Order: sequence, then C-alpha cells, then structure tokens
Amino acid sequence: MTQDKDAPLREDIRLLGRLLGDTVRDQQGAAVFDLIERIRQNSVRFRRDDDISARRELEEILDALSREQTIQVVRAFSYFSHLANIAEDQHHIRRSRAHLIAGSAPREGSLAHAIERAFDAGTATAASLQAFFETALVSPVLTAHPTEVQRKSILNCETVLARLLDERDRMQLTPEESDANLEALRRAILTLWQTRMLRSARLSVIDEVNNGLSYFETTFLRELPRLYASLEDRLATANAAGAPTELPAFLQVGSWIGGDRDGNPYVTAEVLERALAMQATVALGYYLDELHILGSQLSLALGLVSASDALLALAERSPDQSPHRSDEPYRRAISGVYARLAATYRELLGHAPARHPVAEAAPYPNAEALSEDLDVLHRSLVANGSAALARGRLRHLRRAIRVFGFHLAPIDLRQNSDVHERVVAELLEIARPGTDYRAQDETGRCALLLDELATARPLASPHVRYSDETEGELAIFRAARQAHLRYGSGAIRQCIISKTDDVSDLLELAVLLKEAGLLRPVEKALDVNIVPLFETIGDLENAAAVMDRLFSLPAYRELLSNARGDAHEVMLGYSDSNKDGGFMTSGWALYKAEGELVDTFARHGVRLRLFHGRGGSVGRGGGPSYQAILAQPEGAVQGQIRLTEQGEVIGAKYGNPEVGRRNLEVLVAATLETSLRPAGAGPTPPAFLAAMQALSDEAFAAYRGLVYETPGFEEYFWESTVISEIAGLNIGSRPASRKKGTRIEDLRAIPWVFSWAQCRLMLPGWFGFGSAVKRFLATRPDDGIALLQRMFREWSFFATLLSNMDMVLAKSDLAIASRYAQLVKDVTLRDAIFGRIRGEWHDTVEALLAITGQQELLDGNPLLKRSIRNRFPYLDPLNHVQVELLSRHREDSDDERIRLGIYMSINGIAAGLRNSG
Repeated sequence: MTQDKDAPLREDIRLLGRLLGDTVRDQQGAAVFDLIERIRQNSVRFRRDDDISARRELEEILDALSREQTIQVVRAFSYFSHLANIAEDQHHIRRSRAHLIAGSAPREGSLAHAIERAFDAGTATAASLQAFFETALVSPVLTAHPTEVQRKSILNCETVLARLLDERDRMQLTPEESDANLEALRRAILTLWQTRMLRSARLSVIDEVNNGLSYFETTFLRELPRLYASLEDRLATANAAGAPTELPAFLQVGSWIGGDRDGNPYVTAEVLERALAMQATVALGYYLDELHILGSQLSLALGLVSASDALLALAERSPDQSPHRSDEPYRRAISGVYARLAATYRELLGHAPARHPVAEAAPYPNAEALSEDLDVLHRSLVANGSAALARGRLRHLRRAIRVFGFHLAPIDLRQNSDVHERVVAELLEIARPGTDYRAQDETGRCALLLDELATARPLASPHVRYSDETEGELAIFRAARQAHLRYGSGAIRQCIISKTDDVSDLLELAVLLKEAGLLRPVEKALDVNIVPLFETIGDLENAAAVMDRLFSLPAYRELLSNARGDAHEVMLGYSDSNKDGGFMTSGWALYKAEGELVDTFARHGVRLRLFHGRGGSVGRGGGPSYQAILAQPEGAVQGQIRLTEQGEVIGAKYGNPEVGRRNLEVLVAATLETSLRPAGAGPTPPAFLAAMQALSDEAFAAYRGLVYETPGFEEYFWESTVISEIAGLNIGSRPASRKKGTRIEDLRAIPWVFSWAQCRLMLPGWFGFGSAVKRFLATRPDDGIALLQRMFREWSFFATLLSNMDMVLAKSDLAIASRYAQLVKDVTLRDAIFGRIRGEWHDTVEALLAITGQQELLDGNPLLKRSIRNRFPYLDPLNHVQVELLSRHREDSDDERIRLGIYMSINGIAAGLRNSG
C-alpha cells in the first residue's frame, strides 16, 4: 500500500486548527467560535466543490459582520495562516529527515547532490572543489522593507510552536510526555492569541536592526558552523587521503539594516554606529557564552591527557590561578581566552558583559588573534589523542569566529546617485567656486572627479558649514572608516549606488570615500567595494557599456588592480525593472545584462561578482533560489554570488533554524553546481533569443500600455488596492513613496507589488505574457507554439520564468480581485481596466498551459498545489473582509476599529501568501 506522505502534515494542521478553535471558544465565547466555524466550512466547501451557494452564503455572513465580530474573524483566520506555515515548515523538515534516514539518493538542492553531479560530470575532483571554495563567496543579505509585517513577539511565539511540533516528531513520547507537549501547545497558542498582532508605533531603524539580529541568534550563529562542518566532512570523504580540510569563510550573511539610506532619512551616522554596536554585542555575547560552556566541558587533566607546549604556554598566561584547576590546562587556557574576550567586549562596547571573567586581561586586537588562541586548543587536542573533542563545540566556535568576526555581519551602505551628485557638487563649488559641476556633461564631470582622485588633498573643510544633506553623507563615510578601525574591515565592505546610469556616478562615490580615508590615492588603497546598482530597463541595457567605460579609465583600473584584486561587484535591481517594464521584459533585460557584463569583464580581465536585488515575490525577482541560480547565463556566477533576502521572506526562510540551514545549503549547492557545470552544448540557440526578444517587446508594450499609458490607471490602482492603507501601517521605517504624491513612477516597487498581492491579482508577476504569446503565434502560426514548447524544455532561463509565473497565477483569484475592483468609484473606469486585466489573465493562463503541457496550473509543482489547496479556504475570508473594511474605512476614516481590522487583514493575507512583498 502506498504511504500517504502528506498525512502527518494534515494531522498537524488539524491539531493546530483544533487548538486554535478551542482557544477562540474559551477566550471569545461559543457564539464567536460558531460564527468562525460557519465561515470556515462555507469557504472550504466553495474551494473544494466550487459550490456557488456556499460562496453566496459566505459573502452574506461576512458582509453582515459587526465591527467587533470582524476583528475576531480576521484574527482567527490570520493566525490560522501562521499556524499552517509552521506545520508546512515542519513537514519539509520531516520529509528531508525521512529521505536521509532511508538512505535515498541525494535530493536536488542539497550539497551532496551538487557534489555528486560535479563528480559525475567530470568537472570536479577533491582538489578542484577545494580550489573552488578558496575563492568562492555566497552571501544572502538581509534587508528591511515596508512589507515586513511580522512582529518579533509573534515570531517568538511561532518559534515555540515549531519546537513543540518538532518534539512530537522526533521523540517517542510516553503518554505523560505527550499530554505535557499538548498542554504546552495549548499555552503557546493561547499566548499567540493574546499577543498583539500589530505594532502600536511605526518601526524605527533600530527596531529593524533588532528584528534582523533575532535571525542571527536563532539560526545563523548556530547553523552556519554546522553547515560548514558537514561540508568539510563530505569533502574529506571525497578526498582519497580522507583528511578533513578547513574551508575559508566563503558563506557569510550580510545586512542592509542600518546602512541603507536610499529614500530613508532615518538612517544616519549615529544609527549606523548603533547598528554596528548592536551586532557586535550579539557576536561577542555568543562567543562568551560558548566559551563558558566549553570551559565546563574540557575538564581534561594532565596525567590523563597530554598538552602541546603552545597550549601549556596559553594556560600559563591565563589569569586563572585557582589551585582547583592547576592541572587542567585546557580549562585555564579557556579562562584566559574568556578574560581577554570580556576585556574586548568592554573596550568595544563601553560596558562589561553580564558574566564577569575570573580576572582582568588585555583585550584582543582583532578577531584573528582570538581565532589563533582557539587554534592552539584545537591543535593540542588533535595532536594528543582528543580529536573527537576538537570536533564538537570548539569546532563550531572556531568557525563562527572566522565567519562572524567581531562585527557579526557586514553592513552595506547604499545611497541614491542623485544624493552623491548634490553632495559632490556642493563640495566642489565651495572648494573651487565657479565649477558648476551639475552643469557639466559626462566627460566634464569625469575629468573633474579624476582630478580630485589623483590628489590626497581633501575637498571638505572643517571650517565650512555645509548643507544638512552634505554633512550627513560625510558623517556616514567617517563612521564607516571608524567602524573599520574598531571592528575590522569586514564590518563594512560594500558601498552601493542606487540609480547608477553612468561612470560619473561611481567616481562621485570614490571622491566621497576619499574624504573619509576609505580611498587613499597615494597608497592606491580602496577599503570598500564600489558597487553600481542598475535598476530600470534602460539602466540594465546600458550596464555593460558603463562598466566598459569605467574599466577603460587607467586610474580606476589601477586602483581596482592594486586594492580590490581585479574583482568588481555589480548589483542588478529586479524590483524597479519590473515596475518599469513588467515581469517578462524585466527578466529578459536582466538576463541580457548579465551576459553582456560577463563578456565586458572578461575582456578587461576583471572578475565579476553579481549582487541580485531580488524580492520575495515573483514580481520583484523572487521564486525558488535554487532554480534562479541555475538559470543564470554561462559565466555569470563564477563561484560568487550575493542576493538580497527581503521582507517577510526572511522569516519564512530563516525563522526556523533547520529550515534556515536548508535554505543556506541550497544557496551553496546551486552556486557550486552552476559554477562547476560542464560548458554544455554551446550557446543558446539564436531562435530562442529572437523569440524571447519578440515576446519581451510585446509584453513590454502591453504592460506599459496598461500601467503608464492608460488614462485613469493611477486612480484605479489607488482605489482598488490597499496602497493607501499600507502607507499608514507600522510595518517599516521607510516611506512607501520616494516623493509625496500618487504617481506610480514615484512609488517604491515593494509596496507596488505588495498591494497587487493583497487584492489577489499579482499583476506585476504575469501581466503582458498572454498578449505577447498571442501576438507571437499570430506571426508564426505554423511553428510558433512548437518553438515555445522547445524553449521551455531546453532553456532553463525560460523554464524558470514560466515556473515562477505558474506559481503567481495559481495564487491569484479573479473572483476575489473583482470585489476589490468594486471599490473604484468610476464605474466606466473600473469596467474598462478590470476588463483588460481579466482578459489578459485568461490569455496568460491559456498560453502558459499550452507551452508547459499542463492541464491545470501547478500540475508540475504538486507540493505547492497542495499547499494552496490547504490554505486558501482560510485566506479567502480575509480578502472578503478586507474589501468590506476598505469600503467602510473610505466612508468613515476616523473609526480606529476599522483601521485596525484592515491592518490585521493585511498581516494575515501576507502570512497566507508567504512571498507577497
């Protein structure tokens, strides 16, 4: 009999749902519970059986809710979405463990699978893998954005629930233990129900920093060392000699939180300094705790074990002179290391750690010195028959220090090129009156900037009071310089320029770095990477030409060679290119830009590292990371990749430690597999490229025609979505728009995509594809569909594009979206625009199914199809309630209960969709 692998998932969802129902009944009364149960049953019946009467009854119930009933319904269905997410994550862990326990072949996306494929393809040996990791870099970068709806308190509750579900899975519980576990689950769900879902005040940047740090505390600090250890052991097994080799710190987690100033006036030098200190507090606190435990474990006594001379010398230098530990050199050495690290903590952070050392000691000058002392312990244990002890907590601590240093995570600095331009113009005008920098053409600007970069003389004067903007920018770079001196050069490694459109944008940043001593012309030193961010369709098309002109400047090329190892990073913006040109054209423009950058960098002898500014939603470059990396053009990865992790996706990927480790492993596996894959059968067939260009052109015209060229579309968008309400929700420190007003051009891509997800249209993730395919087939009636089907089978880029679109379309719902359209007051406008959207949706679904050969959406992804089937009956009522609340709110904007209900519904829908921002 075939085993039903999803049965445990359904059992968990039923269990959590039952406990939530019991909580609602106990806390709110039987009447509220019965109301919620009626809504649930009708929603399930409608979804399962397409029962029109069930839908009609559902809408009647929801429309008749009182304000207080509405709040309770929204809370109940929102929390069910959260609980379903926890159950799904636990099921993924369960299935992964079952796969490993059964000894099955390595799963796609695992390191074992990637290494096995590399060996089978003949592209890898143990030596070549070691060489790969010597220069590799894989770095997910956490960013805070206006769609991060989760409160940390809610995340804490969910962490407890996940742990309790995991306990039921892994342990054979006695009846008494099972009862205790069930009681703990009841308590956790009651705590969740009684915890405020929404923030009472808008997040500050420091709040966002604190939220980000929680993922280091729960996942990264513990799971990254374990992942490294697993990989090292696997490589040792592959190596004929069998000797485990410690890998360099190629996998690191970065952050934008506290350093991203683009459009966020609240990120200042003071905020950056505080963010760095908070990160250091977490890193050093973790090391001190681990050392304390390690000292209690390594109670090895001389006479029973030997120790190296270096270890004995380290013990002798320790301030621990207790006679009770006189024959325990490892403990004494660890006490000394703890004392020095505690002194480092005090020196860097200005106060002593909670647990004091046995005595005073000198602080460490840097993290490398701390690592060297722990290496002494490691080598002594290995040399004296205690290698097994070196492979436990000590191994993980040594790895953590090498990865996280004293700074925990490098913070990227980012600012808009317009700001740099204004600051440099002011500095030049005061230092050299009459320069009129902003009136210069590109050639004139570059000449002025190169002159400044040729001299060590600073532009800024301490005797001049500059504008607040200029003072603020100079303060940021000076704070970055101080961070290098205080925490090490790893604290800040990248300075990113938003809206880069020419060479002068990079040179302006170089001049500002020189002002702070981060670029020193005489020494040919550059302490950070200058990273252009190409965002719009036009910028992506010009990216390779900009870099070609940049590398053709002898002064810049010399600086790159001397200070940055002939390597350069380029960031590509998925969000703004999508908002600018639509899903199809954005994906194609990014793909072409990458290929052109690969050729340009190779011609100049510079190593390319791409930084992918992907969001959570497909409309912002989201989708499965594994497939996205494998779909990169030939030569675009080269063992190095950085990518952003944004919004609520951070919680989904890294909130659970085991799920977090799995996602980190996927990034490494995909990077390894892509970098070491065989050259393949040659370049992409010209017919594929031509077809893709034709599709892109038509999709671009359809998308721009709707969004930017249709009279009244702006009005339709603002009235039919929650965009106005998102602007008032306390879910991020950064404003939703770059400028005041309602122009779509000024709206940030994140709330743009988020708003379309809330109303279940997901428009940025598919619009234009149906029109493009229809036009393409009209021009090629004989072989058009066969060509597109072949592209889907043979071209990973096109297959990934369609797979992501498949997911987005499956999460959309025209019936629900039509209710949001009813919010538009102008009936003629409403009918015209929603009619176009509906027609394009049907054309797109028809085209997608024809190309992929599916009968229904997501036939090729049964796991996601199951997930949607399980959760949408609980999501639909939230959408219906949200529409009614929006209607009431826009008639009576002073009612706080209505506003509260809207904000809670936004939270619940985001949780149910998981990757909506």
